[in-house]
Amino acid sequence: MKVPARFSASSTAQRRSSRRSLSHIWLLSLLALGLRSAPAYAQSAVVLVGSGSTVPAPIYSRWTQEYGKRNPNLQMRYLPVGTSEGIKQISHGAGDFAAGEAQLTDKDRKEGSLIELPVVLIAIVPIYNLPEVHQELRLSGEVLAGIFLGEVKTWNAPQIVKLNPEITLPNLPIQVVNRPAGKGSNYVLTDFLSKVSSKFRAQIGVTPSPKWTVGEPAERSSDMADKVKNSPGSIGYVEYQYAVKGGISQAAVLNRAGKFVKASTPGMAAACQAAEAPGWKSFSASLSNAPGADAFPITSFTWIYLRIKSTDSARAAALSDFLNWIYTDGQQYAGQEGYAELPPPLLAAVRKKVKDLQ
Repeated sequence: MKVPARFSASSTAQRRSSRRSLSHIWLLSLLALGLRSAPAYAQSAVVLVGSGSTVPAPIYSRWTQEYGKRNPNLQMRYLPVGTSEGIKQISHGAGDFAAGEAQLTDKDRKEGSLIELPVVLIAIVPIYNLPEVHQELRLSGEVLAGIFLGEVKTWNAPQIVKLNPEITLPNLPIQVVNRPAGKGSNYVLTDFLSKVSSKFRAQIGVTPSPKWTVGEPAERSSDMADKVKNSPGSIGYVEYQYAVKGGISQAAVLNRAGKFVKASTPGMAAACQAAEAPGWKSFSASLSNAPGADAFPITSFTWIYLRIKSTDSARAAALSDFLNWIYTDGQQYAGQEGYAELPPPLLAAVRKKVKDLQ
């Protein structure tokens, strides 16, 4: 796809760099605000500051509202800057926590003294815009891999027709929309596609920063939803709740049991059950392509990334209070915002881990 001069690679890179710099300044400003109030923790507000993926941004926004109602002296703010940037920020000591969908590397854990804990379940769904197709589209991981590798180019390609024999598919070019580097949704999608396609695994691999060979980027999850919704012939991928609230068509995806499944809260829970039971302690486990007839195959945890040690006892106490809240009262808002709560056995295990950290 030809990119107009005003959207050249260099200008795009400059805009992204500028956004990252502004985000870092904004994050540090919020952190400074919270730090100024830390010595008077019992009398004045402590503002916990987090940054990371746009995928869980709606749940963190809801948590900001609901958690803030409990105690005016304890508040939380979240800046959606992308998973990789969030990990970078918390590793460098900026903010109190980060959030995202990429598993921490051994280097992240060692050099940044970080751990990750699951907070809710999310699903990344293939979304598409085919105005003349009113039936539910079916796609397999192999076909999705072919589309995002640029090998399946039209909507009436034989690979898609074979999965949808009852649908008259248009002879229309597929317009791919993807996410730029550093995004948690990239990580979840590439994790799934790498499991079901050896070619995708060899060419792209599991990463929050894929080197896409085809497609037009969308910076945020909301941008992805808007682009697909307004571009006939397009396909992209977005967190489940963005598709639902935006009224965008979602494809049913072939799961490991050979069943085409649309994303749903029960489908996310089924994937987690299949991957985590009976131990319920693999807090960094991949949930994609899990076994089970009802499991949605592009399911993942969204994690909160935390520093193991804190030198500020007031902020540590405030963070512990926030963690205890999201693993009790805070879970109820997951379903309301298009996510899925952690299953009770896993929730109990995470609560124990949080207690051990305090």
